[in-house]
This record gives sequence, C-alpha cells and structure tokens, in this order.
Amino acid sequence: MTRTNGTNGNVEFGSGDEVLPLASVLPRVLVVSRRTVRKNKFVDFVGEYHLDLVVSYGAVPVIVPRVSGLHSLLDSFEPIHGVLLCEGEDIDPSLYESDLSHLSPEEIAKIKKAHSSDTQIDKDKDSIELQLARRCLERNIPYLGICRGSQVLNVACGGSLYQDVETELSSKNGVEVHHINYDNYDGHRHPVNVIEGTPLHEWFAESLKKSSTGSELFVNSYHHQGVKRLATRFQPMAHAPDGLIEAFYDPAVCDPEEGKFIVGLQFHPERMRHEHDIPIESQTSEELMQESIFDYPECPRIYQEFVKAVVAYQKKLLSTGKEKINRKFDAAVMERQRMQIVRSFSLAKIIYEEEHLRSPHSVHGGQHALAALRHGAVPNQSEQELELGARFLQSNTALNSKQVKFLHEMGATVRNSSLFLEKMQLNERKEAEARKMMEGMQEQELQEFIDFYKMMVDAASTVLQQKRSFKRNF
Repeated sequence: MTRTNGTNGNVEFGSGDEVLPLASVLPRVLVVSRRTVRKNKFVDFVGEYHLDLVVSYGAVPVIVPRVSGLHSLLDSFEPIHGVLLCEGEDIDPSLYESDLSHLSPEEIAKIKKAHSSDTQIDKDKDSIELQLARRCLERNIPYLGICRGSQVLNVACGGSLYQDVETELSSKNGVEVHHINYDNYDGHRHPVNVIEGTPLHEWFAESLKKSSTGSELFVNSYHHQGVKRLATRFQPMAHAPDGLIEAFYDPAVCDPEEGKFIVGLQFHPERMRHEHDIPIESQTSEELMQESIFDYPECPRIYQEFVKAVVAYQKKLLSTGKEKINRKFDAAVMERQRMQIVRSFSLAKIIYEEEHLRSPHSVHGGQHALAALRHGAVPNQSEQELELGARFLQSNTALNSKQVKFLHEMGATVRNSSLFLEKMQLNERKEAEARKMMEGMQEQELQEFIDFYKMMVDAASTVLQQKRSFKRNF
C-alpha cells in the first residue's frame, strides 16, 4: 500500500520490508481503455479500482487508448513490463469460431436484446488487446486478464468462447447459474469451486469454505460469455456450478518472484466489496484499498502477486541489458564527455588526412594522437582547433539543420566516428599501439573510454534508423 516516509516526505510503495521510493523508475503496466459516449462525444476510460491497486503495489499504469490503427503502433509503448486487460464488449466471434450456425437467428436476436450494452463488437479494441496478449504469450510478459481480459487471453492462445453462457451451457446441463444480474449488478454473487494446488487456492486459502464439491468461494459476475474450449497451454483454477471455467493460469509461467505470471479470471476481485455508507466519490484512494472493505481480505492479493511479477520482470530485463535506464549526469560529467568526443573526432580527422589526403603535417599524426588521447589532449592543438576538426568531420554528413546543430554541439558526427573505429581495426600497427596505450590507463579512464563508445553506438543507431526511414518514405 502507499505511505509517506516521515523522514523525507517521499511517497513510498510496498508492504512489509519492501519499500520502493516514488523517485525510482517504476515498471510499466499497459491497460487498454474502453470507449463510451458521454455528452455526445466518445470518451475512453479505465476502471479506477484497477489503477489504484496497480499503483499501490509499486507499478505505473500506462493507459493505451482504444484508437483505430493503434494495434500497429504498440512498439511505441515499449518497454512493456506487464499487461492488465479488463472489462469491455464481446469479442468478435469470428476470431474464435469458424462456424456460427449453432446459434439460430432467434437466439442471437434474444442475446443482443438481453445484453445490448455488451454485444456491440469493438474490432479496434479486439485488435489492440489480442496483439498485446500474444506479445505477452510470446515473451512471457506478466499478464492479468479480468473478465473480458481472460477471454482475450484464451482466444489469443487458440481457445474459444461461449457466445452466451446461459443459452449454450446453463440451459442445456440443467444447472442454473446467473452469471449476470442487472437488477443487483454489484451485489450479485455465485459460488465457484477452487481447485486445490492452484495459485488461486493458495491466494484465498484462509477464506475458502469446504463444501460437497470442494473448496468454495463466492464471486461477483458481470458477464454473459465465457471460456468454452480452454487453450491447451492453460489449466483451470476454478469452476462455476454449471461447469464454466471461472479462472485459469499457465502453470509453466507461474512464479511471481521470477517475473512469471499469466492468469485469467472471469470474476472481478477488485470489485468484490461490501456495501459502504460513504459514497465512492467521497472516499480516498487509501480508503478504497483497505482490506476490510473487500468480501475477502485476499481480494487484492491477485494484484499484489501480479505487480510482484511485473517488478521482477523489469529487473530481469535490466540485468540482461535488454533495457536501459537513462542516467542523469551533472554538468562536470557532461562537459568531460563532450571533450572526449571533441578530442576523439579531432583524432579521426588526423587519421583521415593521413590515410586519404597524405597531408605532410599529419604523416605521424595518427600514431601520436592515440598516445595523446590517454593524456586528455591532442598535441599541438588548441580547443579552437579541436572544434574546427569536429566541424570538418561534420561537414561530411548530410542531415537536417536540427540534427546538424545537435551533432555540432556534441562536436562530432556519427559517420566519421565509425570511420575512426574501422581504421583502428584494420590497421594492425595502430591497433597494437592503442592496446599498449590502454594497458597503461587507469580503470576509471578505461571505463570512460567504454562509456564514450557506447554513447556513439547509440547515436549511430539513431541516425541509421533516421536515414532508413527517410529512404522508405521517399
């Protein structure tokens, strides 16, 4: 839960011994919005209970707007540390059923009339969420699917859905279960049998009641569709009395401590709350998250385990170098790195002249410059001359004015830095001399040397992408 550190006033997240300062770079959880109409205009929204719980356990929800064409732009939301998909309209049945003839036109008309707010297909939302779910399945990104989100997960992995549970399941097996009650929308509950040995059984262990069918839990229910054929990758965790799967998970990806979490729940644990005397709009976020207001104190546990996996997944990416956090440098560090760039590109100019122009005054420039780099300056060259050397190199690169200005401030261009590196690699004599010079450098000097070239690789990648993009567009 959130709390304030009395010593420094910073907001902190977590519980127990785990405290995460707000100033840290928190992991990102993508949540896709739902569209509605308000005052004659479209409005995108996400249930606040989801967001409160994600934030309270130490992650940042990033809302993905339900916008046409956004499914092709999901790379822009990287890095993705977790995905939470929740409520919404029915999923387009053509995405999971090749033959829709098992429902008569009369049955379909009846279903649409009974559930008019949910049967309007939103193909854009389908496309965005299925893309995200498949991305999570491919890369084992932590995923929590609530209600529709669990159905999306199953469809993304090759499963299918009942288009209407009451029509296709409950009425045929003789067991009546109301999976939605519009007259008692938030208060309606029905029992589910929780399977022993599953994460759900572990999370609610202290609240489960023994029944003739096993361990029982009463859950809310806001759906008329549900899992029909569960994808083979998953295993069920709970069933309703009519046999409908109410919860499932991927047993191969189930270790929050290791960043593994792929779970689908048909019910809404975040909304399993007691009636409250105070109107919801008058309650603070902290009051809304108190365990005492939930049907079971373990209801928030699912979100806690999910965010735990999200945090671990981010740490895993950072440890493997697949994700970088930008560091902030003070002015002195930035100036030192700028000078390294200026000196290095002046050195590149000398090598360029020696190899290509055979300038008389630079015959031995490359040899001397390598040694001079160790001491922080190129011999017989003033700061002004170094700047001129950088400008000389910069003139060989065709970029727009903003890019030229940016690279001029760096004192170099990417194109000629690669020339410098290439010359060092191809010329054995210079390479041997460079190695000998580096052996005499201090660890700090070597680290700064490495940091400089990492910086140049990043810059080169950026410019290369820009050039390729320019070619594709023209």
